[in-house]
Amino acid sequence: MTQVDDPVLGTGEPLSTGHQDIERVQRRTVGTLLTSQMCGGIGLVAGYSVTALLADDITGSKTLAGLAAASLSIGAAVASFPLARMMARSGRRPGLRTGYVLASIGAFLAVLAAITRQFLFLPLGVALIGVGNATNMATRYAAADLAKPERRASTIGLVVAATTIGSGFGSLVSLSVFDPLGRSLGLPDYAGSFLIGALLFLVAAAIVEIRLRPDPLVLAGGVGSEGQDTRMPFRAALGLILANPKARLAVLAMMISQATMVGTMTLTPLHMNDGGQSKGAISIMLFSHILGMYALSPLVGRLADLIGCYPMLIFSGVLCAAGALWAGFTPPEGFIGITGGQTVIGFAWCFGIIAASGLLTEAFAVEQRASVQGAGDMCMMAFGAVAGISAGAIVAYRSYLDLNLAAAILGVMLVLAVLFTVVATDRGGQRGQTVFAVTPVPGH
Repeated sequence: MTQVDDPVLGTGEPLSTGHQDIERVQRRTVGTLLTSQMCGGIGLVAGYSVTALLADDITGSKTLAGLAAASLSIGAAVASFPLARMMARSGRRPGLRTGYVLASIGAFLAVLAAITRQFLFLPLGVALIGVGNATNMATRYAAADLAKPERRASTIGLVVAATTIGSGFGSLVSLSVFDPLGRSLGLPDYAGSFLIGALLFLVAAAIVEIRLRPDPLVLAGGVGSEGQDTRMPFRAALGLILANPKARLAVLAMMISQATMVGTMTLTPLHMNDGGQSKGAISIMLFSHILGMYALSPLVGRLADLIGCYPMLIFSGVLCAAGALWAGFTPPEGFIGITGGQTVIGFAWCFGIIAASGLLTEAFAVEQRASVQGAGDMCMMAFGAVAGISAGAIVAYRSYLDLNLAAAILGVMLVLAVLFTVVATDRGGQRGQTVFAVTPVPGH
């Protein structure tokens, strides 16, 4: 029996942990997260789509444009573990709500940057929007808190899929609808996208606050009670990851998936702009890339549950290398090659993030998960930030092709890492197990 505060079941009334009650709460939880993800996804992509363009418009520097865009990953990296500690202490709802509110503040700061033409406000605001990105990513773990072990990856994939609607819609309407709407209100170019994003982040926060009851992590037993504290320092959480081969591979896969996606996408809009391609073409490229990231996520999650996470991570590395090479060898005026390559990189991200998230979740007991998941996401976002910052310098001093070649190398490294883990696991005395199978941790 677990004490919960739920508007349907009653404040403070005990909730039976029977099968039917857990299933009902899980359906409510997933439905709430799907809705909040749609709003948060639109808010995130609406602003991110125009970040590099606004930075370049203010400063005329591709390096600073890359820095502004990379601030999203910086903010997400800095916020991931503190949000996880908040969730470990108080549950998923307070952490998700706080993240969305901070993202809204950041979007308003980006509006201020567009109005005042002061560049400093832009990376600061985008960094806070990055907190919203970390929040969106954390919802996949909230969805898995009450999921059955054999459906864990499928549930993660379902919630990630909600971003297809939010982010896909945001990428299509950011430049074509939100930006003109802002100009009709007297705002400068690109400010309208950030303004709508700020309002949608607030809507996402309200949905979580009202609907995410009972809190799934509290109900799953992942929040300390009777004086127990399930929080742990980052160093301790990272130590648990490094001591677990399955977790090490999961975090490495998330880092590579995020870095290749962020690194190549940061400068792709400017690369297409330099090739004389229209804003409409850039919007379509972004939409196609986001479809690759999210549209197939339910299927990818189901496949991860059926055939195992290791094969999915190999697919991720192969797709990453193929997409990066396709986009990289396409000239800046080549719409099909760039769009196709970025879409394939989106598929690679989808395979990598969903399989790795399921692998990391199953590797630890429920009371350790929030902190370990936060540490993993912090590593992922930090590596993405480094990739985003490096992308601007690589394109400025080398070329867009070299940027994509670096991404392709990371994809190959992921494939090698999976094969190494499989061989090491086999040699470590687990020859009797099917290492390509996703199995729940005994006793969890």
